[in-house]
Amino acid sequence: MSKHPVEIGPTGIQTAHNIESLRLARGVSQRRLAALVAELGRPLSHTSISRIERIRRRCDVDDLATIAAALGASPVILLPASSAAWEAGRRG
Repeated sequence: MSKHPVEIGPTGIQTAHNIESLRLARGVSQRRLAALVAELGRPLSHTSISRIERIRRRCDVDDLATIAAALGASPVILLPASSAAWEAGRRG
């Protein structure tokens, strides 16, 4: 294990806030979200969900896609608006 965890940048921080906001808006507890994510084949404990939301754990792309699906949303919704706009611009 690394002595120094990889820093979570501004996109990761905003994404973590967006995950928590959407989860709360949907009325889903961290335990329930962990169960939903596990049902989709990506087991994450409620502690992992909490650590993602508290910016103590990185949310990789597989986590992001599965969390979004569990919450009934597109992963793009969880990304900061500037990231989504940047990606849309790249697609032309």
